[in-house]
Amino acid sequence: MPEAPSPIPKARPQAPRRAVVTGTAGFIGSHLALALLKRGSTVIGVDRRDAGADPVAAENLAVLRGQPGFVAITADLRTCAVEPLLLDADAVFHLAGIPGVRPSWGPKFDDYVACNILATQRIMEAASRLRVPRLVVASSSSVYGSTDGSPSKESDHPRPASPYAVTKLAEEQLCLAHAARPDCATSVVALRYFTVFGPRQRQDMFIHRVLTAALDGQAIRIFGDGSQRRDFTYITDVVAATIAAGTASVGNSVINVGGGNTTSLNEVIDLARYLTGQPVPVETTTTRNGDVPTTRADSRTARRLLRWRPRVDLATGMTAQLDWLTSHQHVVV
Repeated sequence: MPEAPSPIPKARPQAPRRAVVTGTAGFIGSHLALALLKRGSTVIGVDRRDAGADPVAAENLAVLRGQPGFVAITADLRTCAVEPLLLDADAVFHLAGIPGVRPSWGPKFDDYVACNILATQRIMEAASRLRVPRLVVASSSSVYGSTDGSPSKESDHPRPASPYAVTKLAEEQLCLAHAARPDCATSVVALRYFTVFGPRQRQDMFIHRVLTAALDGQAIRIFGDGSQRRDFTYITDVVAATIAAGTASVGNSVINVGGGNTTSLNEVIDLARYLTGQPVPVETTTTRNGDVPTTRADSRTARRLLRWRPRVDLATGMTAQLDWLTSHQHVVV
């Protein structure tokens, strides 16, 4: 079994003076906003979720309330006036959108299109008109689709295997198309995140579910035999790469953000058993549309352009997430 985890190191990339973070009430957005504030940025946090009505949003935003330099705005990017949100911004970190492969099949696809594509069009148009220097857009490893297990390179031909992945590919390419115009002063960095985990991770994500199953003794359902492999990337590493992308001297780019290692779901379950000292009951069922066997990042572009490398291994990160869950009584809202 793995050795005891080492402390999580703290990275300190340069931060913009004034940043707009969309999706601030989400998992990655709340961590990013807090990290920017700690680095001295003024942060305009935008999210359509109302903390008074959404317990998950309230918990994510709680770490930001009262922080000097933080301005919270509840607004729907599909319909609100966007330009006032972006005034005087040095960088826009566009993380807002609807996540999740499985719900994207069927009648909810209209929402994915509206939030992931049409709202992004409005953000990019406003950023271009205001000549915001940099827009960082959150994309996903899902754009690669099914691979042969080799590390995915940014130059690989994308083969999205779900409607969600299609919208993420459209989102990044839409921003890059705008940025390629000769009259556009806004450069775009599209970050393809690989399976992000850590404290406050979404409750539908695998590591949250497996740790909660270990703590509660309830069975976790796996779609498939558990041999699927993922490039799990810890939240502080993702935040460090994202902040670096906001200020790095790079042109329009697509960059993977992933550690370059893969771990099977079965191995994650074994690690959860080891870390908690508890059994993890498992129920298996058939695979679902859109699931891919393996994700693995080729991170050489991030190392070269962002001077970034992942620092937190899976055991260390899962320990931090477990500590957070136990300190918050792992209440599932």
